[in-house]
Amino acid sequence: MTYAPRPNPMLPPGSAAASLRQPSNVISQQQSFALTARIASKKAELENLVQLRDMSNTLAGQMEALQAKLETLKDGTESIACVLANWDNVLRAITMASTQMTALKGIAENGTGDDAKNRAPSSLPLPATLVRIPETQQDKTSER
Repeated sequence: MTYAPRPNPMLPPGSAAASLRQPSNVISQQQSFALTARIASKKAELENLVQLRDMSNTLAGQMEALQAKLETLKDGTESIACVLANWDNVLRAITMASTQMTALKGIAENGTGDDAKNRAPSSLPLPATLVRIPETQQDKTSER
């Protein structure tokens, strides 16, 4: 004796197979959403890494330019130090020349020395032309 299938009052006929497939659809949809979200986060991470790389390259270029400018500054500083080291010798030479000129002028005016009596002041030997540089510079703002 065969029995006919008994209707289930909870489920409509033909929906038993559909109800069994529904949880797997939900799971696959959740996995799909999770994968989509993970892909989106990885894309954002990649975009941030690309920006970081570009900014790092820009920073490296700026550092190289700064290094070149510092090298120029170093060379300029060494040149200035060399010039300043020579100023002492230049000022000493100017002082010696001024002292000799004053001494020769004093001898000619006073008439001391054997040679000075026979020579006119204009016939004194003069040193090479010197450029006079004042040792102290006046403050231009205080004159106004």
